[in-house]
Amino acid sequence: MERGKMAELESLETAAEHERILREIESTDTACIGPTLRSVYDGEEHGRFMEKLEARIRNHDREIEKMCNFHYQGFVDSITELLKVRGEAQKLKNQVTDTNRKLQNEGKELIIAMEELKQCRLQQRNISATVDKLTLCLPVLEMYSKLREQMKSKRHYPALKTLEHLEHTYLPQVSHYRFCKIMVDNIPKLREEIKEVSMSDLKDFLESIRKHSDKIGETAMKQAQQQRNLDNIVSQHPRISGGKKSKKEVCASSDLEVKNTSPMSEQDSGILDVEDEDEDEEVPGAQDLVDFSPVYRCLHIYSVLGARETFENYYRKQRRKQARLVLQPPSNMHETLDGYRKYFNQIVGFFVVEDHILHTTQGLVNRAYIDELWEMALSKTIAALRTHSSYCSDPSLVLDLKNLIVLFADTLQGYGFPVNQLFDMLLEIQDQYSETLLKKWSGVFRNILDSDNYSPIPVTNEEVYKKIVGQFPFQDAELEKQPFPKKFPFSEFVPKVYNQIKEFIYACLKFSEDLHLSSTEVDDMIRKSTNLLLTRTLSNCLQNVIKRKNVGLTELVQIIINTTHLEKSCKFLEEFITNITNVLPETVHTTKLYGTTTFKDARHAAEEEIYTNLNQKIDQFLQLADYDWMAMEPGSKASDYLVDLIGFLRSTFAVFTHLPGDVDVHSTMSGKVAQTACMSACKHLSTSLMQLLLEAEVRQLTLGALQQFNLDVEECEQFARSGPVPGFQGDTLQLAFIDLRQLLDLFIQWDWSTYLADYGQPTCKYLRVNPTTALILLEKMRDTSRKNNVFAQFRKNERDKQKLIDTVAKQLRSLINSHHS
Repeated sequence: MERGKMAELESLETAAEHERILREIESTDTACIGPTLRSVYDGEEHGRFMEKLEARIRNHDREIEKMCNFHYQGFVDSITELLKVRGEAQKLKNQVTDTNRKLQNEGKELIIAMEELKQCRLQQRNISATVDKLTLCLPVLEMYSKLREQMKSKRHYPALKTLEHLEHTYLPQVSHYRFCKIMVDNIPKLREEIKEVSMSDLKDFLESIRKHSDKIGETAMKQAQQQRNLDNIVSQHPRISGGKKSKKEVCASSDLEVKNTSPMSEQDSGILDVEDEDEDEEVPGAQDLVDFSPVYRCLHIYSVLGARETFENYYRKQRRKQARLVLQPPSNMHETLDGYRKYFNQIVGFFVVEDHILHTTQGLVNRAYIDELWEMALSKTIAALRTHSSYCSDPSLVLDLKNLIVLFADTLQGYGFPVNQLFDMLLEIQDQYSETLLKKWSGVFRNILDSDNYSPIPVTNEEVYKKIVGQFPFQDAELEKQPFPKKFPFSEFVPKVYNQIKEFIYACLKFSEDLHLSSTEVDDMIRKSTNLLLTRTLSNCLQNVIKRKNVGLTELVQIIINTTHLEKSCKFLEEFITNITNVLPETVHTTKLYGTTTFKDARHAAEEEIYTNLNQKIDQFLQLADYDWMAMEPGSKASDYLVDLIGFLRSTFAVFTHLPGDVDVHSTMSGKVAQTACMSACKHLSTSLMQLLLEAEVRQLTLGALQQFNLDVEECEQFARSGPVPGFQGDTLQLAFIDLRQLLDLFIQWDWSTYLADYGQPTCKYLRVNPTTALILLEKMRDTSRKNNVFAQFRKNERDKQKLIDTVAKQLRSLINSHHS
């Protein structure tokens, strides 16, 4: 049962499944029936399924047949009507074909006309499009042509503007054309070409200003000179000073034009070789000498191209190189003023151009860059001037150089450059100028002293007298009362030297002009230089004259008189300096003139030279002395050489009556110098005679020789007593021979007992006799006594005398030993 039920259930399920598959086949597209049929063949009941499928097909056939039978009559009627329509359609077709043939025949001409119209419309449209495109392209081509014309005519900045318009306004409208692409490709090349050409113009500009710097600087310095002259005129005429322009306005104005003024003052001659010009003639400015437009154009072009910084760096680099070239002085610059002038002109020209660029461009150069260049220029210029000015030995050239430096400094100061260091350097050059002046005046003084006749100046009339008094401050009431002809006490070199000292002061004053120094500083500078002139230059010249081999006593006497008068004139030199500097001598820190000391030293040197010459003459006479130290008897008179020596001294001291007694009053008699010279000569003569008596070569001497020597000393004493030079009191001059006199009296009188007994006492008769000297002379006489009395030694008197000499010699040695102990 159960098996029957299960089989029945399976049969029902299979039937249901087959039914489902059949429905699916009926409702499914034939393209997708494969999987459904696969499920049938996968199972075991396909036989049954085929049976069911066959049954279903038969079912559907019966339904189709039923439906066809129901609609058959309608179908037949439709076929009949369709056959009737086919005949009518054929007729309609024939009519349409005829109509079409007729229409085609009639429309051929129209088609031809329409084709022609079509072509005309096409051409018209093309022409219109072409005109429109050409309307767009022509401005581009015109701008490009304009660009080329501007490039050709070297109008690079307008060309750059045209290029900008072409690139940003016109070309974008026609960018799809091939020629526009070519233009676009050429635009960078055109920009580079403009940059290169403008840079070439800049290089030409830099070369131009390098060549014209000299002329620009000369023009600027000429303007500064004219402005200085104008300022001087205005300062002298204050009432016309209204409306005066400042130096900055005159020198740095855009046109840089100033009317020429009167010729330069004398002290500025040689600074600028400027010919006299009409007052209405204008001096050309920097822009008249150099065309600045290339640098402006190049700056604008590089600014537009976005390369302004590159341009600025290039310009500044090139100008720095030019600055270094300009600041390199020529090796022979120190030889002439023109060398310095050209050097300064180039420097001024360089900075005038830079100042012009600074004020006419926006940022191409700035103040910091200018200041840096100026610092470099200032240091190099000062170093060059220090080096080259040290070669200058001509004070006129140094003075002209100073004036040129002042003008150089004033010119640049007018453009706002600090120039204090230049004025500080001028103070250094002032020392060198003083040295060159001292060298020049050394030659002047030498010429004056060499050409002087060292004789009082004779005057024959009032005119000559006043002329000399006008040259030298001399007043002497006694001399004025004397009738003509008469003589000044001094020689010609006194007024000449005095005037040359004043000329030296004037020369020093010239250097101090325009240095912006105070009166006190000028006064101090002049006094220091004048002191150097007096204490070094003039003093050396006087010393050289005094020390010359061929100078005579007369010349030395005149030099003493001359230096006395020059010493008195120093107060007038003080007044002279005070008058030209307006600084009173009583002012604190005022330097005093050392002229008094200079002339005193020269006078003392002349006096010493007189004493030295006299002593040398005395020595020359003493070389002629020829004593017979072994003579037994003296002569009847003094030696010839000594008589001649005394005669020379008498004639010499007669000359000294012209010497001054003191600094203030001239005395024709007892001059202090004459007294000193006479005393010095007598002392030197006394000392020389003593040395002659005691010299080692004289080993022996006799009493007769000593008596002859005594005659010569008496001759000297007689000369001293005769008063060869007035002014000695009593027997002062004789005291020069007191040592010789006491020594000779001791030996000739043989007064040893008195000498030995009174030795060391203030009242001793032979106080000036030294035991050592006496012993030396006694030894020489003892040797002579021994030699001459060898066979007479047995005589009692001779033996006693020899014993006495030995005793005296022993006592003298005892005195000498006790004195040393």
